Amino acid sequence: MREAAEDKIFNIINFIFLAGLTLCIIYPLLFVLSASFSEPDMVNSGQVAFLPKGFNWDGYKEILAYDPLWRGYTNTIIYTLVGTAINLAVTMTGAYALSRTELVGRNVVAFLFALTMFFSGGLIPTYILVSFLGLRDTMWALILPGAASMYNMIICRSYFTTTIPNELYESAKTDGASDFRMFISIALPLSYPIIAVMGLFYGVAHWNQFFSALIYLSDDKKYPLQLVLRTVLLQQTSGGVFADSVEALTDFNRRARLAEVMKYGLVIVAAGPLLIIYPFLQRFFVKGIMVGAIKS
Repeated sequence: MREAAEDKIFNIINFIFLAGLTLCIIYPLLFVLSASFSEPDMVNSGQVAFLPKGFNWDGYKEILAYDPLWRGYTNTIIYTLVGTAINLAVTMTGAYALSRTELVGRNVVAFLFALTMFFSGGLIPTYILVSFLGLRDTMWALILPGAASMYNMIICRSYFTTTIPNELYESAKTDGASDFRMFISIALPLSYPIIAVMGLFYGVAHWNQFFSALIYLSDDKKYPLQLVLRTVLLQQTSGGVFADSVEALTDFNRRARLAEVMKYGLVIVAAGPLLIIYPFLQRFFVKGIMVGAIKS
């Protein structure tokens, strides 16, 4: 079929717009990656645009030689894995229960849950509650207060309602299956796309967690990666004013010279794992979020 002139014009405009949008997304990533491998003087003077200039590893050497960085990586991996597992357990079970029409008062429960999306106790009451429960300065302070997101639960409930035929549940119930059995044997196996989407949402949130850790954690051995990276940056801009020796002043000047390169290197270190994992979840992400977004 021949395209109409209006369709051709639309396709051309659409292609130009999407190409420009893609460039706007790719260029910052390319620039950060190039700057992290470039000569510090060229980065500081603004000579780096697309490709690295004066290939240099010194910034990464400084970052990777910092022992607390590896401890922060380990803590973040633990927080992300444990937190995401708890998030999925609470969200999927809650969404399944709210999707069952035979649940008495499910609309009232859903309404009460939805209120938490618009109203909260605030930072100070939350801090007092976390301290009262003995969670402060523990990993659970970063996990339990946000164990479930009502927005994500609504998406999962919509997925269960619109994707899984009710006849499957009726058939299983006729064979004597309990609600728990139907959830484990029917709902979960048919929900891999939405589970992958929710896992990605929760995982990214835990990986990038900063503010909660800054408030609730005082032991630096429990710091997640984001707080450790903040410490690294602060150390690059302190210590030179009160240097008490030539060696100390020389070391400060060297670190100050590397500071800009290290900022870009820290971005790669922090975001790299997520950028690597995302392509493997993309097909689930597209399918799950589109189906789950259908309003029930």
